[in-house]
Amino acid sequence: MIAYTIRRLLTLIPVLIGMTIIVFLIIHAIPGDPADMILGEKATVATKDALRDQLGLNKPIYEQYGMYVGKLLSGDLGNSIRTKLPISKEILPYMAATFELTVVSMAIAIFFGVNAGILSAMKQNSWFDYMSMIIALIGVSMPIFWLGLMEQWVFAVELKWLPNTGRMDVRDPITSITGLNVLDSILSGRMDQVWTAIKHLILPGIALATIPMAVIARMTRSSMLEVMRSDFVRTARAKGLSQFFVVYKHALKNSMIPVITVVGIQSGLLLGGAVLTETIFAWPGVGRYIYDAISFRDYPVIQSSILLIALIFVLINLIVDLLYAFFDPRISYK
Repeated sequence: MIAYTIRRLLTLIPVLIGMTIIVFLIIHAIPGDPADMILGEKATVATKDALRDQLGLNKPIYEQYGMYVGKLLSGDLGNSIRTKLPISKEILPYMAATFELTVVSMAIAIFFGVNAGILSAMKQNSWFDYMSMIIALIGVSMPIFWLGLMEQWVFAVELKWLPNTGRMDVRDPITSITGLNVLDSILSGRMDQVWTAIKHLILPGIALATIPMAVIARMTRSSMLEVMRSDFVRTARAKGLSQFFVVYKHALKNSMIPVITVVGIQSGLLLGGAVLTETIFAWPGVGRYIYDAISFRDYPVIQSSILLIALIFVLINLIVDLLYAFFDPRISYK
């Protein structure tokens, strides 16, 4: 297992090198000049040329790439063209916001998706099975921006139960320790702010959980139907074990491999930033951070952000592979 993990980590090197090349070339092919975005179209040509020299944009593209890789090897992600701040520090609050929202969304998606899939498999061809799969189909097909707006209209505007935007009450801020508002409220002893942080997570968390929940439900149902017909399940029932024990102890554990794969893929997608959800709910996450950087032609931010997202995807795939062996002891890595 350890040797396999080390080999997989070493494969990160060519993947990340390839990602840096692809992202670097694509971003520099985007029309637009950062100097125009920073100084405005009314700035003089001399002023724009001076800024391009300062940023290294007048150098050949291979020299720009070499400078970028050299900074990466020294642990420097560069500075934002727009804010002049180090990207390694600037991106942390956005990553924390996205991580917090992703954890809540995936917790909702896994709990309801897995249980809906199990019940649908146990009650195959029943009204519950048909209804749950129809709802799952609607969840996959429903536009996130429409669902988010409907949530805001119903629960924030009409019922006034939940806030419609933001992460916390700006009038009563808490001390940032980890960047995760719920955890920071607890660590700071601000128990009055714990519920406030949770309330801000509910609407975007549900909106973001709809597609993963639907995909997980359908995958769990398919996998459970296959496993429930297996000989070891019939043997467990013949021994007189309860339905709950048969389903959750024997069948579910042996049907988790495809479900874990789906959960890993969906988690990677959400950690990469959900632009629509974060925009609708004014959630300061990675998605909005990258969107603003693209709008401003902030090349260093775009390159560094996409590189971090690629790293997250590779690490999640590694974790998924290791979880296979945990759920299925027959799988061994040498």
